[in-house]
Amino acid sequence: MLDSTHSAPAATHRAGARLRTLALATALSVCATGIQAAGPEDSRQVYGGASPHWLQAVGKLQVPGSKIVAGRRTHYREDCSATLVAKHGSTEANTIVTAWHCLEFYADLSRPITFTLFPGSHKSIEIEAHRLADGGGIHSDWALLRLRRAIAASEATAMSIHPERADPALPITMAGYSRDVGKGDKGNVLTFDANCTITAQATLSSDSDCMAYKGASGGAVMQFSKQGAPLLSGVISRGDSSAISIYVPVTGFRSSLTRFLQ
Repeated sequence: MLDSTHSAPAATHRAGARLRTLALATALSVCATGIQAAGPEDSRQVYGGASPHWLQAVGKLQVPGSKIVAGRRTHYREDCSATLVAKHGSTEANTIVTAWHCLEFYADLSRPITFTLFPGSHKSIEIEAHRLADGGGIHSDWALLRLRRAIAASEATAMSIHPERADPALPITMAGYSRDVGKGDKGNVLTFDANCTITAQATLSSDSDCMAYKGASGGAVMQFSKQGAPLLSGVISRGDSSAISIYVPVTGFRSSLTRFLQ
């Protein structure tokens, strides 16, 4: 679900219907099962050497979870996405943004949450993370985590935060580690959908026509500033398995971001 490759001209609705398969009925995260096949009109791109530089801030988030199934406790791993963020001009970053529901069943603090940038590459960075704050439910589906060590700007460029609400007249990009068997390669590669349209806005959730699959939850929603700077505008939350990708705007948790990015 993430970003675009170019600075933002005025957005237009995409022509024609697109086949989509979003995560679950209510969320885009997934554990080890339920991998989907991408539809024939998949507008996402795969991250590579020629992709926008800001995409390197989007990483994989792996969360050990447990819940009661048929009277027995089951342990599993929640595979999501997260975005490295920092104040503009910072030389390092130690905070990531993801979705609350990715952490919903995390209770065993002896089993660490891990955040990985550039997974599977020679410059892969894997760091433990712990929870700082979250929205407390799917109605406010955001969470902030602190990394065990800061990542220098020379290792990866963190994203700055949009100072306002995203402009619905401009396109957005969504990026994350979708676990479809097509372009997402079962969550092994970063995919992004560029030049999407915001179709509805509210404080705690907004709708878009971006494409994403299971595993993209917690990924980045980006919009370029008028000066062409990439800004984090929200966090990927869930979809309806038909035509909507829902995200939580940064306006819904800006006070927490301000507090922890001091």
